Amino acid sequence: MEDLTLSRQIEEKLVELNPRHMKSMSMVLEPGYCLRAANLLGDAKGNIIIGTGFPVAGTFETDGPVGAMVLYRALEEMGCTPWIAGEPILKTALEQDYRTIELTIDDAQNAEASANEILAKLKPSLVLSIERPGRTKDGNYYNMRSEKINSEVAVFDPFIELSKCPTIGIGDGGNEIGMGNLYSSLKDLQIKASITKCDELVVSDVSNWAAYGILAILNLRLELDVVKEISHREQIDYLVGKGACDGVSRKRIATEDGFDPDVGSQLISEMNLLVQQHKNRKLV
Repeated sequence: MEDLTLSRQIEEKLVELNPRHMKSMSMVLEPGYCLRAANLLGDAKGNIIIGTGFPVAGTFETDGPVGAMVLYRALEEMGCTPWIAGEPILKTALEQDYRTIELTIDDAQNAEASANEILAKLKPSLVLSIERPGRTKDGNYYNMRSEKINSEVAVFDPFIELSKCPTIGIGDGGNEIGMGNLYSSLKDLQIKASITKCDELVVSDVSNWAAYGILAILNLRLELDVVKEISHREQIDYLVGKGACDGVSRKRIATEDGFDPDVGSQLISEMNLLVQQHKNRKLV
């Protein structure tokens, strides 16, 4: 029960600013979703596939890959073999520093065949999607402005739908993979909602922040210090240096969904403090 209380505190922190109405969506989900996602990560072994990189302005946005990179490092520390999957432009940007999987921009049938092939080869114990476009009811993909972006999107949905392992989705607006879990609740938002479901959905004001929230809870179980060792701003600077842009402004600047990195850094500190306080109470 104490861990569930901590999870709920972090879940509330993740939607506190509420720029895209994720606070109301968090209330629809069963409380404890950050804890459950952390437990899935903690149980993971071997290969893990992390899909990320929302296409925008001919490149990819800063929100999503930062969280993917932080999760990647934590999973490596746990002894897992993580892979980051995304469009060719994301693979090129990250392949020197990370194991990558190139998702080709192709039709749904070929994307499904490719996903099946990669899943059969890697046999992942977990597939996670953080800020990936999700298929909508009409079979298309849309950005936050409801613009169709099919020609830019390499389909990742089959990795979630066809995998024989647990799946996690992370999103912040409603058009991402995993938001199918909330599809009926998203109808009142000005968004082309995704229908793609996952086993455990985590919502946040910025998807990157959810990755840190999940890892903060995972620290309780595994005593990981990876979150404390990483500068949030440096991760965003790294991506901008690789060609990323802000998903809201579409400018190649070191922000995430319009927020200065200091906002995310402050939230990360607050979540880590909640975890430390939780640890201290357990020791009493």
